[in-house]
Amino acid sequence: MQQYTSESLQAQLLSLQDLKYQKFHSSLLPGVENIIGVRMPALRNLAKEVLRTDWQNYLETSLPEASTYYEEDIIQALLIGTGKISWQERHAYIHAFVPKINNWAVCDLFCSTLKEAQKYPQEYWQLLLPYFSSTNAYALRFGAVMLLNHFTSDTYAKEALNLLHNVKHEDYYVKMAVAWAISIFYVKQPQLTLPLLQENHLDNFTHNKSIQKIRESFRVSDADKEMLNKLKRK
Repeated sequence: MQQYTSESLQAQLLSLQDLKYQKFHSSLLPGVENIIGVRMPALRNLAKEVLRTDWQNYLETSLPEASTYYEEDIIQALLIGTGKISWQERHAYIHAFVPKINNWAVCDLFCSTLKEAQKYPQEYWQLLLPYFSSTNAYALRFGAVMLLNHFTSDTYAKEALNLLHNVKHEDYYVKMAVAWAISIFYVKQPQLTLPLLQENHLDNFTHNKSIQKIRESFRVSDADKEMLNKLKRK
């Protein structure tokens, strides 16, 4: 059975390179210079191959290393999110991986793979809370995107909205994540979310972007969209 190292995984990723896709995907991730150009179905298939090996040994050696390629970060995110391990083991990997996140695509894919949060919500809630005290942009984005993916239920919505309300960071991708999260909470918890938009202290960009994203939803009534439009700041 093949055992993966960073070097062997990177060689396989390079063999899957699609230069046309690299150009397209790079345009979506300005500032990210280490994109090989591998399509997502191929990355998922490769992650499944790695999972059939001693993938935890690969992670133990590769997670402490600085990222070489964007696609290797995607593979690591998929392994951590989908590998068959205990939630305690997964949490250790999450804490090791979050500091490596340096773009919205890796962040958002990682959050979407952590479906175990719905099985162990209280454990994941406790994992998330420290990230909202971070000054790191992608630690904060990780927290916000985890909330919109996994914590919109009645049990957590009020506290989650309070966390979002208190995020203060000038990074564009943090503000966009908070606005995105608020829009999802409005769709699922409108009575809790509306006061946040009526009385909140969000910066103008995040406030207006939240309203824009809500108004773009097909799950919000025309009457609500008109009402929200009047809350926009100039």
